[in-house]
Amino acid sequence: MFEGEGFPEVRGTARDAELWGLLFVRATPLRAGDEVKIVWRTTGEGPLRIRAAHPDGTAAERVWGPEEHGGSSWRRPGQEWGTGFVFPKPGCWKVELSRSRGSGHVWLPVR
Repeated sequence: MFEGEGFPEVRGTARDAELWGLLFVRATPLRAGDEVKIVWRTTGEGPLRIRAAHPDGTAAERVWGPEEHGGSSWRRPGQEWGTGFVFPKPGCWKVELSRSRGSGHVWLPVR
């Protein structure tokens, strides 16, 4: 599920876009109740909308973001945004991202 060296990466499933997430954590899976910074890169057009939900409908708390970044050393396609989330309980969380053109999602395990 996670790829890359250094911080773990996750590649999303997308329609009319390519989607990547970079998790600023020391280890995976993520831990319930911890704030996690996730940087996203996605192709497409328009502003980014993002939400995260547990299969039972519980929403994750978005602490901040999405904040558009001017650039970084992380090399994946598309524009870059930063977010901060708290996943309040264990489970597999679906994070959905959408733009005017292009949308996708990733599943993040939380223990």
